[in-house]
Amino acid sequence: MESITLYHAENDEIKIDICAYFEGELLVIDGYDIGKRVEEYWGDSDYEYIVKIPIEGVNFLYNHFTLEMGNRKGLLDSQAATFNTNSAYSNIRSLMEDNGIKCEGFTWA
Repeated sequence: MESITLYHAENDEIKIDICAYFEGELLVIDGYDIGKRVEEYWGDSDYEYIVKIPIEGVNFLYNHFTLEMGNRKGLLDSQAATFNTNSAYSNIRSLMEDNGIKCEGFTWA
């Protein structure tokens, strides 16, 4: 499976992991936060979030990053270079929404 870490941070109060990978034709952005800060904010020690971007969104991203269609590794690498912050998940969701691309997603605390 092609996968890349978009963001990782860890300290005594929180651990954050956000990654991107392909699941068939879907591009998946998957995040997991755990720790004391998460519990203080959400009332539970872990917080999970995921968005599945359909082929229309994947094709949009190929164009957005000026990549050849089907260049999955290039797309993952471009996302890691662009969305390498704690807000990676939110930024990608916003990019999709701002361009009229509907995605499946959920959060779980």
